[in-house]
Amino acid sequence: MKTLIVIPARYASTRYPGKALAPLRGVSGVTKPLIQRSWEAAQEAQGIDRVVVATDDARISEVAEGFGAEVVMTSSECQNGTERCAEALDALGGGFDVVVNLQGDAPLTPHWFIEDLVQGLMAHPAAEVATPVLRADGRALKGFQEDRRAGRVGGTTVVFGAEGKALYFSKEVIPYTDGSETSPNSPTSVFHHVGVYAYRPSALAAYPRWTPGPLETLEGLEQLRFLERERPVQCIEVDAKGRQFWELNNPEDVPRIEEMLRGMEVE
Repeated sequence: MKTLIVIPARYASTRYPGKALAPLRGVSGVTKPLIQRSWEAAQEAQGIDRVVVATDDARISEVAEGFGAEVVMTSSECQNGTERCAEALDALGGGFDVVVNLQGDAPLTPHWFIEDLVQGLMAHPAAEVATPVLRADGRALKGFQEDRRAGRVGGTTVVFGAEGKALYFSKEVIPYTDGSETSPNSPTSVFHHVGVYAYRPSALAAYPRWTPGPLETLEGLEQLRFLERERPVQCIEVDAKGRQFWELNNPEDVPRIEEMLRGMEVE
């Protein structure tokens, strides 16, 4: 089985333009751009045959090649990371059994999230797409709720059925909770969707041909295109093993992620 990781990165992010190049300071005081930290996270995963950065921006390409990444140039017409992954796979000529979309704003993704994700997709032959989900503790849930009260879009949450098939993803906090799950280190009823995907090549090839539906358009969540087409998305629960996880969605997330990097003693 051959596995490819694609890190889609664009400059014109709606919420945070240029965030792929945003500097993040580690425990030693050294700063590295977000795209480099995401690439380094990909390098730690075992069982991966190739890692590429897919972008349409010369600035991101230059920086990525400067730290040693392989870059695939893609069209500026790609609407989201999944479309960019599909175009990158096509440009590479295919030849992979699994394609992992490690989004360029997730530098804190532990390598075992990726490894468990690939194994989870293989364990569910009917699934065309798989994605990791992480049970939120009280601290993470509080962060989601504070972001929403402040009018910020923080992490994405997900609800799924008894067999792990996704029912819905949202930038709102779902399911509804009464506010009693506040103990910082205790598990809650809310699952944080980790923005990583593993696709079978057939599902990835079909995706760009589908017109975005109303739910994808309203939420701005690319994975909803699969659900609106009634294509199964398998949720794979992962264990953070005591590590904190957060994506860089807004400029306000930079100090939060830098604090986590220091706590993890990442250079």
